[in-house]
Amino acid sequence: MKKKYRIKKNEEFQQVFQEGKSMANRQFVVYVLDRPEQPYFRLGLSVSKKIGKAVVRNKVKRYIRQAFLELREQVTPGKDYVVIARMPTSEMNYAEVKKSLQHVLKKAGVLLNQPNRVD
Repeated sequence: MKKKYRIKKNEEFQQVFQEGKSMANRQFVVYVLDRPEQPYFRLGLSVSKKIGKAVVRNKVKRYIRQAFLELREQVTPGKDYVVIARMPTSEMNYAEVKKSLQHVLKKAGVLLNQPNRVD
C-alpha cells in the first residue's frame, strides 16, 4: 500500500478515534472518519501485543492490508479507516479475516454495492 493511503501519525489516529464512528464484531473494531476533500481512503492498523509475537502481528496486518486491497473497489473513498484487531484474529486464515472485515465494513455501511458475480 502506498504511503499516501496509510495513517501513520498518532495525531491522525487520535482524530479518527475521537471524531469517527466505530463498528465492531468479534474480530475487529473499525473506526470511520469522513474526509470529503480526500479522493481516496486511508487505512490505519492497530494490532496489540495481546494478539501474539511480532511474527503473528505482522501476519495479521498483512492479511488486513491485502483484504482492503482486494476490496478497494467496494470501499467508500473519502474516508479514513482505523482497524483494530481483536484476539481471535491470530488463529484465523486469510479467507476468514477477509470475510470478517467485509462483515464489519458492511455493518458500518461503507461497502459499496457488491459487483455482480458470474458463476
